Amino acid sequence: MAGLSRSLLACLHTGQLALLAILVSGGITLQILACALFNNWWPMLTVIMYVILPMPLLFFVGSNSTSLMSSGRDGWVNFTKFLTGASVIGSIAIPSILKHAGIIGWGALLMELSSFLIFGVAIVWFVQMSNEDSYNMF
Repeated sequence: MAGLSRSLLACLHTGQLALLAILVSGGITLQILACALFNNWWPMLTVIMYVILPMPLLFFVGSNSTSLMSSGRDGWVNFTKFLTGASVIGSIAIPSILKHAGIIGWGALLMELSSFLIFGVAIVWFVQMSNEDSYNMF
């Protein structure tokens, strides 16, 4: 990507941000449809986990560690990993428990899990974009 002009790189990064926004809005749409189509609003409990999921990355990304994937002993990085893991497990567990209890059906469960998958792809892409040298959001 070093051979591309500056304006072409800016256009490429703008397109990545637009696609990231489309992914997030698609995940929100699936979340709402999972509730509205089946007239059962219990699956909206996973919204709590979706709000918690990016917060550790936004709050603690400025620590002195180079990556969240490192095995360092920094306390804030470990706390970030714990909160991220707990919200990921909660995002999968809440709809699964609701399905097991018979509160939601298979359609709502599949829509919830696909919404989680889309949000996960968006967050991983956001972290990858913020780690690039030529485009840093932080």
